[in-house]
Amino acid sequence: MPSVRRRDRNGDGKSPRRGRVKHGAERVEPADRDRALALTPVSRETLERLDRFVALLLTWQRTTNLIAPSTVSHLWTRHIADSLQLLDLAPEARVWVDLGAGGGFPGLAIACALAGRPGAHVHLVESNNKKAAFLREAQRVTETPASVHAARIEDFVASFEGGADVVASRAVAPLKSLLDQCFPLLGKSGAMGLFPNPAGRIIVIRDVERSRRT
Repeated sequence: MPSVRRRDRNGDGKSPRRGRVKHGAERVEPADRDRALALTPVSRETLERLDRFVALLLTWQRTTNLIAPSTVSHLWTRHIADSLQLLDLAPEARVWVDLGAGGGFPGLAIACALAGRPGAHVHLVESNNKKAAFLREAQRVTETPASVHAARIEDFVASFEGGADVVASRAVAPLKSLLDQCFPLLGKSGAMGLFPNPAGRIIVIRDVERSRRT
């Protein structure tokens, strides 16, 4: 049965590094980075990877719409912390599948946190070729345990032969449509589904099965 959790984007805290990153008229505010790290504390190594990821994303964002421009100033709380909080819901998960990975959320951020964990791997599924190219470069720059699949969700699901602990997606499609597309992954491997939606909630799916119709 699905359960719903609200996301908390408030918080205070200090981080070892501060900086202001320009993005045209938009800027990533240092205070936002601090708030995100207070909400979802990470190791020094993970933070270094996240900083590399964010710097690359902002560079590509000038020519490729990876995230909504209105969210650049609070990128850390809106995207990074939003993604990392999923780890608390599946602390033992090693293999993640991110459907519609887009700018790398939640999958690439999660891969940054899982780097160095034995058996960890994140599959990033993205049909847009420009975004898939960005994800490949982000994986290279961050040296994370991730692979990019430039494919439609339904095609990836049909061809994927491995197992997964978590299937995640972030506001890619309506829940019913998304469940129809990824049901083979959820049903075959018994994976948990974690789906942040536009209303600011996390939908948790466990033990999914098709209903029998008479």
